[in-house]
Amino acid sequence: MDERILKLKTDFEQKLAEAADLNGLDSLRVSYLGKKGSITALLKGMKELSVEAKRAFGADVNKLKEYAAELIEKKQEELKKKQIEREIRSMPVFDITAPSACECGSYHPITLVQRQCEKIFKSMGFTVEDYSEVVTDYECFESLNIPKHHPARDMQDTYYLENGQLLKSQTSAAQNAILRKYGPGLINNGTPIRAIFPGRCFRNEATDACHENTFFQMEGVMVDKDISISNLIYFMKTMLSEVFRKDIKVRLRPGFFPFVEPGFELDISCLICGGTGCPSCKHSGWLELCPCGMIHPNVLREGGIDPEKYTGFAFGLGLTRLAMMKYGVKDIRDLNSGSLKVLSQFTDDE
Repeated sequence: MDERILKLKTDFEQKLAEAADLNGLDSLRVSYLGKKGSITALLKGMKELSVEAKRAFGADVNKLKEYAAELIEKKQEELKKKQIEREIRSMPVFDITAPSACECGSYHPITLVQRQCEKIFKSMGFTVEDYSEVVTDYECFESLNIPKHHPARDMQDTYYLENGQLLKSQTSAAQNAILRKYGPGLINNGTPIRAIFPGRCFRNEATDACHENTFFQMEGVMVDKDISISNLIYFMKTMLSEVFRKDIKVRLRPGFFPFVEPGFELDISCLICGGTGCPSCKHSGWLELCPCGMIHPNVLREGGIDPEKYTGFAFGLGLTRLAMMKYGVKDIRDLNSGSLKVLSQFTDDE
């Protein structure tokens, strides 16, 4: 091996051993392996050599480059490990038993309302399910008696993704999966289907005091023999009286939803203005809280349930609006604002 290469190798090994930190190591790398580095500079003197000598000299220089790069990499890992160890040793010791001086966080009002509703429905025999926020067109529309090009799709300004899926615009998108999951138990054992599935929904619509493009719902279904509208009204009034700890004035008015027949809008008297009218209720004194109705035979059939033998109800409880009524939040946009001044005032009152 050429003496120049041997000398450069010895110098490199000595300086590598002296490198005490990552910055010094990087400077060493540049000085030897950079475009203007010492090892790279060796190649510039090859033009005076013969062809055979060039081949041998170039091979030796490349071996030195690989050798230096390998040692630098090992040194780098060693220095990183030492740096982490120093940082660990320099960390202050905390007494985990000492009381915290920091303010405690609080649950979001929608989380509080959701947990309370889940507890109420569990006490009435309902199971709590979870479902994806990204769904297929079939789940969100076609399985719910809304075929392609159906005008009812215009009621929801939907966020579509490039792969053809979409952000669910309603928690009803989980209905088909729930019916298929619990349907065999209903058919074989006579066990009623009783399930709720809370979740976040998305619609591309203008925002105001009572509308947001991101909101929370809680879908609920019950399917069995001889289920009627009376069962629906009972469960909803029971839930509302438990949430608000008092009797709530409600009204049931006709509403069109392709996946229920008949369909209704369940409204509650606005608790922010006492029914006199305000921006939150569009000055009507009533707030739309829960679209609901008897599950359409086509939806039952699509979920593997015989509509000639079984009936059921479904509802889409607006958790966001329920939180507004429970805690007196006048503007729905406050709930998604991230404002700690607004959100930190809520506590679980159970």
